Amino acid sequence: SSIDQGARQIERDFGKLDILVNNAGIGIDNAPPSQLEMEVLRRTYETNVFGVFAVTKAMLPLLRKSEGARIVNISSGLGSLTQNSDPGYQYAGAKLLAYNSSKSALNALTIQFAHELRDTAIKVNSADPGYVATDLNNHRGTRTVEQGARAAVALATLPADGPTGGYFDEDGVVPW
Repeated sequence: SSIDQGARQIERDFGKLDILVNNAGIGIDNAPPSQLEMEVLRRTYETNVFGVFAVTKAMLPLLRKSEGARIVNISSGLGSLTQNSDPGYQYAGAKLLAYNSSKSALNALTIQFAHELRDTAIKVNSADPGYVATDLNNHRGTRTVEQGARAAVALATLPADGPTGGYFDEDGVVPW
């Protein structure tokens, strides 16, 4: 109900929505896959995937009213199957089934919405902010919030001929 209320408020106040940044994310798993509680997996997906899906669907009518809307889904390098399967990846040891797979699912959601909206002016992309010092990691991240926001801001302000259906960090394309 809060999502629908938010959409109604935006419509009432602005009539449209130009930029949607889905920055939902929890990381509450700290057990190997065989010991992970099903409830942890469900709660993680509820926020990191289903929440983003619900917000995007609710906001889509408002985004369609914009001349060139942008949807940016905040993912993670841990959501990259390519990077996670590479033993040389900087964070190869971070095997968090619920978090990592939910961010991979978020990337799949990005591809699906980008495909559906490919004939519109709406661009849909995933952003990897890097290991940002936030509450999610008890502020142990090596990047500032400002550094982490760079990719999202770039994707939120793409020109009309910019990419859609991609996965990017501030240096460019991130492998799926």
